[in-house]
Amino acid sequence: MSKQIRFNAFEMNCIAHQSPGLWRHPLDRSTEYKDLEYWTDLAKILEKGKFDGVFLADVLGIYDVYYGNNKHALSGAVQVPVNDPLQVVPAMAAVTEHLGFGVTTSISFEHPYPFARRMSTLDHLTKGRAGWNIVTSYLESGSKNLGLSKQVSHDNRYDIADEYLEVLYKLWEGSWQNDAVIRDKERGIFADYNKVHPIEHQGEYFNVPGIHICEPSPQRTPVLYQAGASKRGQQFASQNAECVFISAPTKIAVKQLVQGIRNQLIIEGRDPDSVLIYTMLAIVVDDTDEKAQQKFKEYQSYGSYDGGLTLVSGWSGVDFSQFKSTDQVEYIETNAIQSLLDSYVKADPNKIWTIEEIAKWTSVGGNGPVIVGSATTVADHLQEWVEDTGIDGFNLAYILAHQSVEDVVNYVVPELQRRGVYQKEYRKGTLREKLFERDAHLPEEHRGAKYRFHQKESAFA
Repeated sequence: MSKQIRFNAFEMNCIAHQSPGLWRHPLDRSTEYKDLEYWTDLAKILEKGKFDGVFLADVLGIYDVYYGNNKHALSGAVQVPVNDPLQVVPAMAAVTEHLGFGVTTSISFEHPYPFARRMSTLDHLTKGRAGWNIVTSYLESGSKNLGLSKQVSHDNRYDIADEYLEVLYKLWEGSWQNDAVIRDKERGIFADYNKVHPIEHQGEYFNVPGIHICEPSPQRTPVLYQAGASKRGQQFASQNAECVFISAPTKIAVKQLVQGIRNQLIIEGRDPDSVLIYTMLAIVVDDTDEKAQQKFKEYQSYGSYDGGLTLVSGWSGVDFSQFKSTDQVEYIETNAIQSLLDSYVKADPNKIWTIEEIAKWTSVGGNGPVIVGSATTVADHLQEWVEDTGIDGFNLAYILAHQSVEDVVNYVVPELQRRGVYQKEYRKGTLREKLFERDAHLPEEHRGAKYRFHQKESAFA
């Protein structure tokens, strides 16, 4: 029997997420992103399709690398304007029972103490369906608006992230004992103060002496997602992540990333199959291959060349306006997403990309491939991707909101279910229980588990 296939929806609280220019299509709803109905409608569609969750990307900055200004980002609505991802989650949780929520926030832009409260609150409100995508941020524009003269170096951001996670683990896992909350109305005692402990953290980047201000949420630590594909990013992911999101344009590049992550997990002493890896792609599906191809060509006619290069320039930190459309893409080390250009230049020796090809590629579906065809054809390709690369599932980027996910739910999901490779019902419990068929809390072998409070010794010694 073939390996089970998992879906996340890749979304962002903005207009043009991965397909700049497609917001102009008459069937696209992404300009409604400010309305709660936009998000509640999406949540209902995804739960109907038995998606693991919705993965909400975010940036606190603007894509101003292309031409050295923000003209094309603003005129084309290329991930700007962009609203807070966490605030739409409670509304989606209220209209669903099982859908998970992976939200992106940056360790570079918020102190861990208030952030720990925000995520605990979200885990409470969703009844344990919260996940956190850990990012260190790559846009220099965001750093400047937070008062930094320049972006912190790539690897140093991960050094800070290591300690950031240590603080969070101490707060989430060790501050409140499991039986600290007693809710005794007759005696008027809500919590046993002897069982709530200050974490007394003193580190290189953070000093946090006090207790976690929230009582333990259903999962304590939310499900941890990470998207770093660089060597340093993979090391960080192998120590912390439970789910890894990757993005690359070809199957060969994806396979290399998967192998690198699995190998790093072994180095860190973790089961290489204990982490779920999702790769980004988009799907265009219809009744027949011919209809799907016609639909895809129509979508391509709305794609924005400048919008595509605005994204790639922001992701990579390289201003692509300085090159001719026929120039070949070369690897340039920057302080942004180091694996981005690597996936185009080094990963697949059989493919040479020009600037124009990358612009057109990115304008419809983003950095991932687009699978086009009937439900049968798409299902065949998805199974091939899983078998050939070792991934566990797909982070599905929409081309049209919400038409793209509706098409997947109506065409592709039933075909995968018929083949026995896609869930027909959700498992019970929290997001962690649904994904891994285990306890709601971090497993004992996870880095964060060692910060749990133990009666006979301090968890923070």
